[in-house]
Amino acid sequence: MKTYQLKFEQKLPISLAQAWDFFSSPLNLAKITPDHMGFIITSDFNEGQKMYPGMIITYKVSPLMGIKLDWMTEITHVQEGKYFVDEQRFGPYALWHHQHHFEEIPGGILMTDIVNYAIPFGPIGRLANSILVAKEVRGIFDYREKKVEELFGKYSG
Repeated sequence: MKTYQLKFEQKLPISLAQAWDFFSSPLNLAKITPDHMGFIITSDFNEGQKMYPGMIITYKVSPLMGIKLDWMTEITHVQEGKYFVDEQRFGPYALWHHQHHFEEIPGGILMTDIVNYAIPFGPIGRLANSILVAKEVRGIFDYREKKVEELFGKYSG
């Protein structure tokens, strides 16, 4: 199985506490996901509920051609204010491992996302990744970068 890694970095003019509060809440994920993904959280969450290792989050998502899929991730690691990891337990990927890192920098924070993923179906999956999937994942993070900047402002250092 061929795996792929994508890394995204973004500087934001907010405190580490603000970043952690926003990004560690599953309820905010829909706010920074493209509308065409049809992203809906189906898990029950309370406003302000804190993320913890072992937390299961379920979604409906339409990554391609409006086809609704179920997706389940587990939060496997959490170090408050520093990082958390979500891993797919059920969904469209053969593997999905997403690290979210946060670091204080002068005038704000550096947010780093590292995504390791694999596509099922062997050679067909590799072809799909080169034609479509890698571009789609990058597009989701490009969208997220713009939305996060709209929400929190542009980092100026």
